[in-house]
Amino acid sequence: MPDEITTLIVDDHEVVREGLRLSLSRAPHIRIVGEAADGASAVELALRRKPDVVIMDVRMPGMDGLDATRELLAQEPDAKVLIFTAYSERSLLTRGFESGAKGYILKEAPHGTLVRAIEKVAEGEAYVDPALMPEFLAIREQGELLTSREREILQLLADGMSNADVADKLFISQETVKSHVRHILAKLEADTRTHAVAIALREAIID
Repeated sequence: MPDEITTLIVDDHEVVREGLRLSLSRAPHIRIVGEAADGASAVELALRRKPDVVIMDVRMPGMDGLDATRELLAQEPDAKVLIFTAYSERSLLTRGFESGAKGYILKEAPHGTLVRAIEKVAEGEAYVDPALMPEFLAIREQGELLTSREREILQLLADGMSNADVADKLFISQETVKSHVRHILAKLEADTRTHAVAIALREAIID
């Protein structure tokens, strides 16, 4: 682990940034090199200051934390992002990792857990807050049940497309679409397409 870990704090609430700053000041090997209150400034600042770890809030006005993570990694593939979120937003877990974030930590996590998460992410390892681990494992298991094609079809169904629309868009036959839908229903233990879409949205398998 490096002697010093530089971090960038991203959160739209000043009081949260202040709390984080105070908490991290107790860890002598962690240095804050900047703060941002929205996703766009976070990307700009991260590209300029090149911190070892970006502590990224999820819900922010304009560009949210997950879009900002994607944007940052598109421009700086080596950037390491630790998603910083409220427990009630745990359904965003899958989206967080799909965005390329390395870790996921709860805002209510104790100081020691936060420091450990920063250290792990700085080393390039993935980190999930222990309080979120059961959800993460369940979501990953369910997400991996579906193939990428099945997820793609489910997303189109969620967007309101019919089997015929999906077949046209993906250049496959309606029979193939129906076959995929049957597999999706079976895997998600859903009774109808609407039920499958509801499960997938709830578990963040699709957006």
